Amino acid sequence: MKNMKNNIKRGTYLLTALVVLLSSVTSCKKDFLDEELTTKRNTDFYNTEEGILALAVGANYKVLASPFPSEQQFATTNYGTDEFHVGGDDTNSPWNNYDSRFNSIVVTTRTQANEAWDNFYVGIGLTNQLIESATNIESTNPEIKNIALGEGYFLRAYNYLKLVRQYGGVPLKLDVSTTVELEFTRASAEEVLAQVIDDFTQAYNLLNNSGLFPAKISKDAAAHYLAKAYLTRASEINDSWNSATKTADLQKVVTLADEVIANHPLATNYQELWAYTQPDGTNEFLPELILSAQFSRDKALATSNFSTVPFTARYDDLLMMKRDLTGMRPYSRLAATYFTYDVFDHVNDSRFWKTFRTKHRVNKGGNFDGIDYVAGEDLGIMYIINSPDDTRFTATKNNNDPSILYNGKTIPHVYVAYAADGVGLLQDPRFPSLSKHFDAARTSINDNRGLRDEILARSADTYLMAAEAKVRLEAYSDALSYINTVRNRGAYQSGEDRSYYTDGAEAYTTSEFSQPFADNSYMNENSYYESNNIPVVTTATDLTIASTASLPAEDEAIITKLGYASEYDRMLCLVLNERTRELCGEWHRWEDLSRTLTLVDRAKAYNPEAAPNIKEYHVLRPIPQTFLDGVYTEGSPLSADQKGAMQNPGY
Repeated sequence: MKNMKNNIKRGTYLLTALVVLLSSVTSCKKDFLDEELTTKRNTDFYNTEEGILALAVGANYKVLASPFPSEQQFATTNYGTDEFHVGGDDTNSPWNNYDSRFNSIVVTTRTQANEAWDNFYVGIGLTNQLIESATNIESTNPEIKNIALGEGYFLRAYNYLKLVRQYGGVPLKLDVSTTVELEFTRASAEEVLAQVIDDFTQAYNLLNNSGLFPAKISKDAAAHYLAKAYLTRASEINDSWNSATKTADLQKVVTLADEVIANHPLATNYQELWAYTQPDGTNEFLPELILSAQFSRDKALATSNFSTVPFTARYDDLLMMKRDLTGMRPYSRLAATYFTYDVFDHVNDSRFWKTFRTKHRVNKGGNFDGIDYVAGEDLGIMYIINSPDDTRFTATKNNNDPSILYNGKTIPHVYVAYAADGVGLLQDPRFPSLSKHFDAARTSINDNRGLRDEILARSADTYLMAAEAKVRLEAYSDALSYINTVRNRGAYQSGEDRSYYTDGAEAYTTSEFSQPFADNSYMNENSYYESNNIPVVTTATDLTIASTASLPAEDEAIITKLGYASEYDRMLCLVLNERTRELCGEWHRWEDLSRTLTLVDRAKAYNPEAAPNIKEYHVLRPIPQTFLDGVYTEGSPLSADQKGAMQNPGY
């Protein structure tokens, strides 16, 4: 399995050469006097078994990984939601704040708006070539043809699904360009989603599940994303035209989800998903994983994963602390909101404590106020994520408070979510770091590029898609069954050490950069007991929701704040809350809130920077101005009015 995965990773980086080749190969002249088209690409090589395998591997896995070496992925999916707001660094903050700068970025180049659009269409161009070549391939092996064709249809659908969820209707380009093309029109969202569903369906029919692992596009991956496409079409953003297909679409979501779930059981413990210790280690092959974007420690392969740094809070400028391999480079882009803190049952639900780092060891040492702090031994930073009714603390920021001790010593830096001063964790670039993407297998302390694969699809998401479909079909008890399966995997197990914590920092032992233990700030403890002010408890917890009439207290608080009353609205709110508890920071949130038309209300309620500025039109992204400036109609560039008509409203 690992060797096959490594081969796929190596094939990923054939793409650069393939692109150059596709762009430069021309027809040869028989005679210099002959008139012959020389700007048309010759793609005969890709109609052979060797060529189609090279193109399939190169196109597929480069396209999946392409958003992660930059800031595109987090800016377009996690900013501007109820889950995250701007941390200590405001780079790309317009994506969160929706202020005047957000509208202006559509007229500039080299922004995330342009990058996302371009990446998706580059992927579509490559997969169009793959589909054409796989259709025309001269092969006696039908499996080669079917797999290549299935992967081509999958990737085209994958990119168009991302486009329609971000931008609404977009130009449909379904064939290979052999010359420069300048004239494009926008298809409707209905037309784009119909094409997406058709392509995913073809992929589903052509692919198989041989060698089930997340490094390779499989039949289950096609089923998962086909279900996601059906759910998207059935969502509120499309209610003006989806009535004829909605019920059938939702039923298909459930059927497909059940099929995927049967092959991808949830990991036994939620912590297993994030217990990354080395590239291509056990953690990257869990059965729960359906599809991942691939990265490698091979330095000859030119791309790497930037996602290790955006969620990391500053720690290295504090007393007794220094930057280290396990603390990551603290880009401090995204900080959790109070919605993200409060949506969890902090006593019974393990998932918050297993995905947010709340303790840092002293890794510099020194003497403060007569106390010697030992690097690698003493606690340097602690975040107490307590409940609103906790009256223990007078201040949000506590330095060497004698009432807060660890091993008999005061703690240099303690930050409290709820304290009497009411300041909270929104006023300082200090916050618990979401650690799902952490990677200490990097090659140096200041390296901001990781080697860890990025999970694109896992079956917990599939469960929650099925639950949402059941809610939309008003089969609420059935919906609870799916939700409870996910919730109870997140509950504490009997005998489990609730203070134990792990994340990708554990991989520092496999890094080429050798750093002594004492120089690392990573600590395999969380602040569960300190935050909840309870004694050590090892009995199992139960997160089962027994009835739609009595939802968990944290959900009822959110439902009340958002003003929901009907059973349908309450249950849909529960699903979206559960998606945060399970999938927080996993590249879904903005698109989920956009398609359900809950983005504006939730951002106003929970995102302090977005609240004053967000408008209804922000449920779609702006079409990049650079694209509009390059489009022609009837041989001439678009007029200002024509560009305005092609742009999404409000921009």
